[in-house]
Amino acid sequence: MSDEATKKPELTLVPEEKGEEATTPIAKPEAFDLNKFKSKQKPTIADVETLQMALPVHSLADAKDFVRLHPNEEKYWSDELCFVNVPIKGQKHHTLHLIDEELAMRFLPSARIIRMRLALATKPYDVFFLCQVPSRNLENPWNKSNLRACEQAKTKWTMATSRKAEGVEDYKIDSARNPKAFPDPKWPTQLLEELIGVTYASLTIVNENDPGLLRLIGEVQKPL
Repeated sequence: MSDEATKKPELTLVPEEKGEEATTPIAKPEAFDLNKFKSKQKPTIADVETLQMALPVHSLADAKDFVRLHPNEEKYWSDELCFVNVPIKGQKHHTLHLIDEELAMRFLPSARIIRMRLALATKPYDVFFLCQVPSRNLENPWNKSNLRACEQAKTKWTMATSRKAEGVEDYKIDSARNPKAFPDPKWPTQLLEELIGVTYASLTIVNENDPGLLRLIGEVQKPL
């Protein structure tokens, strides 16, 4: 046999075809971008009013501090209102409730009905409260001096202190030594009716089946 016939064919290596996945480059992890997490909302606008929620209710003397009452008596001093003190289970002190006058007079002795006004008031630095303003028995020295303090507090930082320890039945009324001692109040623009409403939202007696009234007259309180 000739050499050509016996010569083995040469093997040629053919490169293996790569699949589609092999040709796709591996994606690099995205660079961390802190800007994505920045707060983009504008800061709260200065001087936007915060709505007042339920306010404390007490007399000017009970503030035990200098007090101002809203100077607009027509809009921020209420008419005379009717209240009663209702004992609340688990509480040491009675809780003052607003009561419909007709109901109060039908069911309660007159001595248990408290009649007074409420005025928007503040301690220094806008610590707001509803101030109890006397409206009856104004010849009584306590009520007379209390009312005088409330009137003065419309224009001056005023403090009322009991003189009972001195054997005197009235309040000592003082003004801040320096009228500029505290910044002028930034009075809320909410209506007085709204402020009283949110304060007494769950403390009103408007029907004869109210648990508060039933408690006052010694009647079985009906389950809700």
